[in-house]
Amino acid sequence: MRIYPLSEGSFSIDETKVFKPFNSSSPDYPNRPKGSILVEVQPFVIITDNDIILLDTGLGYLNKMGVLQIHENLMALGIDPSKVTKVFLSHLHKDHAGGISYLHPVHQEQFISFPYAKYYVQRREFDEVMKNSHNPTLLAQIGVLENFSGVVWLTQDKGVIDNLIHYEITGGHSEFHQVAWMKENEEIIFFGADVAPQLQQMKSRFVAKYDMDGKKSMEWRQQWWVTGAKEQWTFAFYHDIGQPTFRIDTTI
Repeated sequence: MRIYPLSEGSFSIDETKVFKPFNSSSPDYPNRPKGSILVEVQPFVIITDNDIILLDTGLGYLNKMGVLQIHENLMALGIDPSKVTKVFLSHLHKDHAGGISYLHPVHQEQFISFPYAKYYVQRREFDEVMKNSHNPTLLAQIGVLENFSGVVWLTQDKGVIDNLIHYEITGGHSEFHQVAWMKENEEIIFFGADVAPQLQQMKSRFVAKYDMDGKKSMEWRQQWWVTGAKEQWTFAFYHDIGQPTFRIDTTI
């Protein structure tokens, strides 16, 4: 398997939950808004023997040419977005699910971003967000899934997709947040999404205030760090600036 981050940039985010572009190499780096955190937003693409898999879809921003950012990032790697076969959604917060679909700048219609792919989505996560979110843009972006023939609704707490993607609901960050292990040819890539978003959090007993249950997330990270070392996982960190993937050295 090959894995590539599809970075959409660094962002400062505070209690308003608005993602503001932030240059982490600028002299103002230590002086971001009070109470904010600095994150990278980076979906991943994994190329296996038979599939091109997306892990989450980013913010859903369009570039100046009206091209979806995640499409541009894929094409920069030589990957035709229409060739993506699977899209796995960890949860449906804006920074992970915004690229599910996009508003066409000319037709002003919502288009599914990867029409030839299967979208794997937790049904309970979808229902919860559609019922409780007050963000009309997000609701439009994810709402198209209801009538899209390519959706595979996941209804179990854990399972296996095509003997390749092993998933499990963890909670922690959101009630139906799920993680995934891609397993092929004795190789394991682990995607912990927002329960395991950054390398540094794996190494400490960090409890995040932005989690629904920060203690539960911390306990998951400790468990995965130990198991990942034993089984030589490659970790994919969605929000890590500078360290998108990491494989634990068994000597540490």
